[in-house]
Amino acid sequence: MNIDRQNRLHPFYLVYVADNGDIVANHFNPKAILDDMRYLSKDKDKPISTLTKPFNIETQDGRDMSKYSDLLNQAIDSMISVKSEKDIDSLFTTGRTTALENDVNGLDDFELIDFLVVRGE
Repeated sequence: MNIDRQNRLHPFYLVYVADNGDIVANHFNPKAILDDMRYLSKDKDKPISTLTKPFNIETQDGRDMSKYSDLLNQAIDSMISVKSEKDIDSLFTTGRTTALENDVNGLDDFELIDFLVVRGE
């Protein structure tokens, strides 16, 4: 799913999803996401307990990640949606089409490697 070689991290995908499910930055803009992550983690060498404690309570120490699983699904849905739009566009432009390449259906086509939850103090 590297349409026109626009995903610089392919075969990896990085998506910034807001707490409400809005896509802040899609997988075609990994540099902006990485820049934000670097800025937010600068000079932080250990977890911030005032932020990790509420997260651990909310998720029952990671046993209930349903909210974050839903956000992950929304991120994947956004990538599929962007691919579908690009596929349709490719049908009406000169050159080859991407409509028949790399069929991605959902969560089962990906493996979560890491995630970062961003919260303010």
